[in-house]
Amino acid sequence: MSSTPHDPFYSSPFGPFYRRHTPYMVQPEYRIYEMNKRLQSRTEDSDNLWWDAFATEFFEDDATLTLSFCLEDGPKRYTIGRTLIPRYFSTVFEGGVTDLYYILKHSKESYHNSSITVDCDQCAMVTQHGKPMFTKVCTEGRLILEFTFDDLMRIKTWHFTIRQYRELVPRSILAMHAQDPQVLDQLSKNITRMGLTNFTLNYLRLCVILEPMQELMSRHKTYNLSPRDCLKTCLFQKWQRMVAPPAEPTRQPTTKRRKRKNSTSSTSNSSAGNNTNSTGSKKKTTAASLSLPTQVPGLGAIPNCSLNPGRDGDLCHSTAVTPSGQFKEKH
Repeated sequence: MSSTPHDPFYSSPFGPFYRRHTPYMVQPEYRIYEMNKRLQSRTEDSDNLWWDAFATEFFEDDATLTLSFCLEDGPKRYTIGRTLIPRYFSTVFEGGVTDLYYILKHSKESYHNSSITVDCDQCAMVTQHGKPMFTKVCTEGRLILEFTFDDLMRIKTWHFTIRQYRELVPRSILAMHAQDPQVLDQLSKNITRMGLTNFTLNYLRLCVILEPMQELMSRHKTYNLSPRDCLKTCLFQKWQRMVAPPAEPTRQPTTKRRKRKNSTSSTSNSSAGNNTNSTGSKKKTTAASLSLPTQVPGLGAIPNCSLNPGRDGDLCHSTAVTPSGQFKEKH
């Protein structure tokens, strides 16, 4: 029985990829290759619209780009948002660079639910300078990229840590100016700082001020307010968020029952006050009648006698003196 193309064990003479129609997943490193090709297609007439389209193609809307390096005055770390990324790449070419591309060696990939992380410890950013002199600069460091795991495969975070750089001058130029000490002294000086031009470094310093002002610029563009009104509105909203934290749910206060304390007073005053308020109880009437010496002849009340309230708040007993001089407790 001869095998046919519909047979799962059929071997095509053109290789196994001839009969496969599964969708091709772009590798993260291939996206860097596409970025290099797009940067090489840049022309002198490339305006801000071209750079914004470049950033839209390779960076997410909420992407961030971070550069870390060490200068003479200490370590530096700059982080810019998506709106400032196009201008960053354009400043590289404004500083005299004619070509820019990235080389990734021995990179490691890790897949997550919604992203792909590429960690390359041997990354090189190569720039070709045409002025002030023809020089090739290789900036080496560690590049960590986070791509979104979708069809666009755009960059979400870009973190490039620069370790060292080298500036290469062709031997032909050195041989051409071997008899000119001034030119040789100029060729011996570096044209970059840690592989970055002065245009790029100045822009990164400016981004320290521009990055917090993105909210003001966005508000001005949306509501067409004056800069002063935008600043007042942003400051007022920030002040509201600071002084008005989210309200906690109100709790009903719990009421506690207070126990009535024992009080000492004269029998005549206490009994008289209680009899005027409640007269429906027989015990109250009996206690009140016993506490008044004028109503019962020969019966006197003891001053400073103790009155103990009952469960319902009524007078439960009183102490009196009989005509024979003995104490008798009345309930």
